[in-house]
Amino acid sequence: MEIPPVFASLVAGWESLSRWERAELGRALRRLGWSYGEIMAVLPVAKGTLAGWCREIRLTSEQALAIRRRTGSRKGVPRDTQRKRRAEVERIRANARQCAPTLAADPLWTAGVALYWAEGSKTERRLELANADARVLRVFIRWTRSYHQPDARFALKLHLHEGNDDELSRAHWRAELELERADFHKTFIKPAGTGHRKNTLPHGVCRVLVRRSSDGWYRTMEWIDWLGLLAHAPDC
Repeated sequence: MEIPPVFASLVAGWESLSRWERAELGRALRRLGWSYGEIMAVLPVAKGTLAGWCREIRLTSEQALAIRRRTGSRKGVPRDTQRKRRAEVERIRANARQCAPTLAADPLWTAGVALYWAEGSKTERRLELANADARVLRVFIRWTRSYHQPDARFALKLHLHEGNDDELSRAHWRAELELERADFHKTFIKPAGTGHRKNTLPHGVCRVLVRRSSDGWYRTMEWIDWLGLLAHAPDC
């Protein structure tokens, strides 16, 4: 590829360019439809750095086709690497919608979905729920094993106040939840004087995280949506 005259002096003076100017030059060549390989042939930049600069730039279909014709490969052409996963997620959600009316007859299913709707994580794309009441967490664990993963593996994370005994609290939650082999993430300890709570919990709040549960999270979000529609259903 021939360097446009407007950029030739910038390429020649690369060493004197600021970090921002270098990034802008790389992005400018990318917007012209250059492949990463073609850009790296004229700019001394690592591919990872270049990809970071150009993350938000989308080539047109004509530019992508031109790269394939010039190079004989798809290198430097953006690929939709998430297409297969998106289709898989849609299948998971469709199946969840289809099963929901039948599952709703089971009180444990309904209780678990409502519990997750109220207390569960909605942003991490994995199943996790925090509470200070072990009974609530036991329901969550049983619900997870019943409707998502019979052999689910769990990790725990504690939120303690200064003065709580971390090791004692870990032993408490392992026993209460019957998860003797569960691993613990790093405990969060809230310093004294940063809140208004007077009656600090002796063993803090425990967060239960389900490993490898992204499919279950998508399924649960669909169940929550389905349950939410009942609020708009006509009275019988």
